[in-house]
Amino acid sequence: MDTTSTDKSLSRFPNHDHDDLRARLDRAIDEALADRRIVGTVVLVARRGHVVYRRAAGFADREAGRSMQENGIFLLSSVAKPIVTAAALRLVENGRMALGESVRRWLPEFKPRLADGRVPDITIHHLLTHSAGLTYVFMEPEDGPYHRLRISSGFDRADANLDEIVRRISAAPLSYEPGAGWGYSMAIDVLGSVIEKAALQPLPQAVAKLVLNPLDMKDTGFAVVDTRRLVAHYADDKPEPRRMADDDHVNFFDRPVAFSPVRLLDPKAFPSGGAGMAGTASDVLKFLDTLRAGGLLQPHTRRAMFDVQALTHEQAEGPGWEFGFGGAVLVDPKATGTPQAPGTLQWNGAYGHKWFIDPANELTVVALTNTAFEGMIGRFTVDVRNAVYGV
Repeated sequence: MDTTSTDKSLSRFPNHDHDDLRARLDRAIDEALADRRIVGTVVLVARRGHVVYRRAAGFADREAGRSMQENGIFLLSSVAKPIVTAAALRLVENGRMALGESVRRWLPEFKPRLADGRVPDITIHHLLTHSAGLTYVFMEPEDGPYHRLRISSGFDRADANLDEIVRRISAAPLSYEPGAGWGYSMAIDVLGSVIEKAALQPLPQAVAKLVLNPLDMKDTGFAVVDTRRLVAHYADDKPEPRRMADDDHVNFFDRPVAFSPVRLLDPKAFPSGGAGMAGTASDVLKFLDTLRAGGLLQPHTRRAMFDVQALTHEQAEGPGWEFGFGGAVLVDPKATGTPQAPGTLQWNGAYGHKWFIDPANELTVVALTNTAFEGMIGRFTVDVRNAVYGV
């Protein structure tokens, strides 16, 4: 049920102790499993490009008795967002589109309105930074417009293709003037449609060409490449997480979030840029650590991902965090009580995932679990983070 290894290259870094790091991370994982807060996980830590800790623990499928393996394939949910963001930024670098240009250059009929009836201009930058005035269906009341228009979040089953989903988003009113606020949203799904038009190919193929293939991320994409390695997904419950049904709802604070773990097995499911990818922890680490080290993107583009691009007013990751490209950027560690350094880029995934890149400490950490929402916002995420830093 457990595979653990630690790269001996950790001993090259005098401010870390190999055995202590392993013991701390093992303890955080073991306690989460013993407390039945998570069912299974893969945790990977890299420093200066070396994998210094790797562990697969718990169950990939508890009911079948299948142990978690490092090559287990997870539904990535919002871990897809930085990957699709990087694809868009590569198109910007290639001159195919520009951050400040209107979305309507690519989607002429995309004209969501403000409450006063005005149709403001929404730019590519607004989409990349969740400052376009869009939202998610699970972030509004049950009688809200996203519910009425049947706008899929990308987690659940949908009755429409990507063009129709974008049309429905366009029919919903904006929450605020683009650029004047911040709200987590379907912006990356709309961006996915823009990418299709700019790249002249469907989103899965465009993302593969721009990001996945250059990094040899063979286990990641908008479909499950090997269903035998797909992990079962679970939801928080007592006394232990419950297995998700094919169509399920999991309460996120006081709002139900619709999930369909079988969604990506449906070839007709629209490619959700915000939540519709599957992949392994190893592929995610490869992608994120490439961003840390400066590969894939040009230096100025890579730096922009770690710069503040939008003020979130504590909506993203709480006090001390703003938003860059692809995730939240830490600006004040004291405000949030974290040992991470300023400039850390961090985000999560609703199926139970957390990742961060700390450039100052040359660290990249990926913790994928199959348990929502403990693996995204629960004690496990804090315990893993603190174990990495030894606090």
